[in-house]
Amino acid sequence: MSHQTLREKVGTLMRANMVHGYSNEARTDYYYTKPSPKTYPFQFFWDTCFHAFILCALGESEMAKQHLMSLFALQQTDGFVGHIIYWNNVLPGRATDIFQSRPGLGVNLFKTHMSALIQPPFVAQVAARLYEANRDRAFLKQVVQKLKRYYQWIAQNRDFDGDGLITIISPFESGMDWKPTFDPVLGFRSRKANWQLFMKVVSVDFRNFCFRYDLKKIRKHNYFRVKEVGMNTVYIQNLYVLASLCREINDPDADDFDQLADKALESLIRLSYDADKGAFLDLYGPENKKINILTPTIFFPLAIKKIDPSIVARVMASHWFNQDEFAVTYPMPSVAVNHPSFNPDSSLFLWRGPTWIYLNWFLHDVLRQSGYKEAALHLVETVKALLEKSGFREYYHPFTGKGMGAQNFTWAGLILDMVDERT
Repeated sequence: MSHQTLREKVGTLMRANMVHGYSNEARTDYYYTKPSPKTYPFQFFWDTCFHAFILCALGESEMAKQHLMSLFALQQTDGFVGHIIYWNNVLPGRATDIFQSRPGLGVNLFKTHMSALIQPPFVAQVAARLYEANRDRAFLKQVVQKLKRYYQWIAQNRDFDGDGLITIISPFESGMDWKPTFDPVLGFRSRKANWQLFMKVVSVDFRNFCFRYDLKKIRKHNYFRVKEVGMNTVYIQNLYVLASLCREINDPDADDFDQLADKALESLIRLSYDADKGAFLDLYGPENKKINILTPTIFFPLAIKKIDPSIVARVMASHWFNQDEFAVTYPMPSVAVNHPSFNPDSSLFLWRGPTWIYLNWFLHDVLRQSGYKEAALHLVETVKALLEKSGFREYYHPFTGKGMGAQNFTWAGLILDMVDERT
């Protein structure tokens, strides 16, 4: 498939999945792109960030702006933005997802509202990409104020232990809903997922719902407190980006965001990095217990430019090229293939085996800036091969390349960002 044909296919898919409407409750127009028209019809936080990257790669930065402003249209006065925006009289797609909204909504559950959870905060990088594309200084000044409030909310409300790292209170906040590293936290013995795991995960959201998403109570009861490596890597990256955006407009808070990032990075290395295993591991509980399960997020912190090169080399040498873990035909599998939870086939329980384009997109940047150019090119060629073989699907079989999950799924469009000449 030629690059031009690929661009055309991605553009056609994005336009087909795009939504424009007006919300009477919010008194605003909104624009967003459905990740998949039937399976995921809502505006999701990190999906919107991915779509902005794709739109910029397509040369449609103005539409990317509209997506970003719609994402922040319901931002609360304290800075909070939920991980799903339900525009205009819609219920969650799955009945149990009601527990991800704050109790007491009543009839407002059928009106425009947000969830009570968060997702990986890529949004500062989105703003930077938009500014790079159009140099719209007035827009940058406007959006930086929203970003400052958003990241300040995260720092003030999710740093449960004062170490700078942020805690997720539900598996769904990671974006990797059924990630195997959560199994020990939930009391689920590591194996292939089943209905027992489903009930344990849903019970997390139900408890949070019963606590009315009071973070002090959730912290105290310590039912699900995880410092997930992927989430914290994205948080740290974006704090540094926000600091640079503040400097661009002479905002006096730039140093504050750099300091938040430095503190979180120091803690991530000190608490999460396991030198013996050569991996960054998820942590849980106030004791910061390491979860010795290998998923692609063990590589994520390597994307942070301040990470010591010796750590980069150690992690890469230990795991990237290991055929018992991640070196498969169509990388990157969402858990090491030698782990008991690994299931490469289609399943309700996502992120437990199949390859996701998001992982290749994120890890491509890790490889590129770390000097692993051949491995980075291999990820690009893998995505192209998957699209040629199976089209735009939610995830893919890591050994056969078979497309699975939702159809007409937009994330594959991130290939344009991977091959963008800007990178």
